Amino acid sequence: MKAICWNGVNDVRVETVPDPHMLNPRDAIIRVKATTICGSDLHLYDGYIPSMEKGDILGHEFMGEVVEVGSAVKNLRTGDRVVVPSVISCGNCFHCRQGQFSLCDNSNPNPMLSEKLWGQCPCGIFGYSHMMGGYAGSHAEYIRVPFADVGPRKIPDGISDEKALFISDAVPTGFMAADFCNIQRGDTIAVWGCGAVGLFAIRSAYLLGAERVIAIDRLPERLVLARERFGAEVLDYTKVNVVEALKELTAGRGPDACIDAVGMEAHEVGLEGAYDRVKQAVRLETERPYVLREAIQSCRKGGLVSVIGVYGGLVDKFPMGAAMNKGLTFRMAQMHAQRYLDRLLEYVQRGELDPSIVATHRMPLSEGPRAYEMFKHKTDGCVRVVLMN
Repeated sequence: MKAICWNGVNDVRVETVPDPHMLNPRDAIIRVKATTICGSDLHLYDGYIPSMEKGDILGHEFMGEVVEVGSAVKNLRTGDRVVVPSVISCGNCFHCRQGQFSLCDNSNPNPMLSEKLWGQCPCGIFGYSHMMGGYAGSHAEYIRVPFADVGPRKIPDGISDEKALFISDAVPTGFMAADFCNIQRGDTIAVWGCGAVGLFAIRSAYLLGAERVIAIDRLPERLVLARERFGAEVLDYTKVNVVEALKELTAGRGPDACIDAVGMEAHEVGLEGAYDRVKQAVRLETERPYVLREAIQSCRKGGLVSVIGVYGGLVDKFPMGAAMNKGLTFRMAQMHAQRYLDRLLEYVQRGELDPSIVATHRMPLSEGPRAYEMFKHKTDGCVRVVLMN
C-alpha cells in the first residue's frame, strides 16, 4: 500500500509499505477514506518530538471503512463506516474506567521511553513516534486499529465523510479544552490559536454556555473564520498587546478562562519570540511557550487555564509567581476522545456543529509532501488539508 512516511526533519515521502495485518482478536483493519494533517503532526515534521524513526507512517486523525474485524470485536462489522479516535485506549484499566482515555495504562507498548521524560507513560497514539507506542499512522491506504471494540464509532447516515473526519481528533480536542474550563452562563473565554482545534474550542465554549469568546491569532483567513463562522471577537496579536487588550475588553478583570490551543511551536514577534526560537533551535528549550505565558498573565484572578496545545518537554521562564498569586487553576491533557465522540456526533446530526468548515484544501494521498509544506507555511489560506484515498 501507499503511505506518507517520515524520513527526517521536514522530509516526508510517499512510499510503498506492507499492508497492515491483524495481531490481536480486538483489532480491526480500516480502509482509510479521509485523513488530515493536524497541527501536532508538524511537531514531528519539524523534529521536536523524539523517538521518530525513518519510515514511520504519519497521521492520527481519520475515518474510513471496516474491511476486517477480530473475533473479539462485536460492535463492528465489515463495511461499517467509522470514525476512529487518535488516542488508543483499552477501555478496561483504571484510567479508562475514569474516562481518562489518553492516560490508558495498556495501549502503549513502549512505556520506558516516555517514563524517562515524563515519569509515567500515557496512552498510545496513531502515527506519533515510538514514545507514544510506535503505531503506524493514518496517512496510508489501510491502518490497523487496536482495541477496536473501544475506539471506533459508526458514523450515522446523513453525516458526510468530511464532517465525520474531524470528530477523530480536532473536534474532541477543542471540546475538551472548553469542557475543562468549567464554563458558567455568562463567562468570557479567551482562545489562543484559530486553527481547527482553536475554532472548535470557540464553538464548544458557546455550546457549553459561554457568553463571549475572544480569539487570538495573526492569520487573516483564520481570524475571518473565527469571527464570521464561529462568532468570536478577534485579536491580531501582531497589532495589539494581547494582555492589555483582554483587560480592556473585560473591564479590567480578564477572561474567566483561557485556552492554549497552540502548544510548543507558538509564534510571537519581538524579543521574547526571538528568545524562544533561538533556545528551541539549539535544544536548550523544547517549547516556545509564549502563548502559555500570555494566557497566565491575561486570565482573571481565580480563573482557569486550559492547555490543549501539545507540549513535549521543558519550558523556560514559566511565570509561576503570577499563576500562584492569582490563584489560577490549570487543566491539561491529551484529549480523552472516547469520552466525547457520541455526544459530538449528536451535535453534528442536529446541525449544531459543522466540522467540515475548517477543510480548505483536498488532495490525494500522493500529494502528501506538498500538503505538509502548504499546511506548515499556511500558504493559499490553508487551515486544514484533507487527504483522500
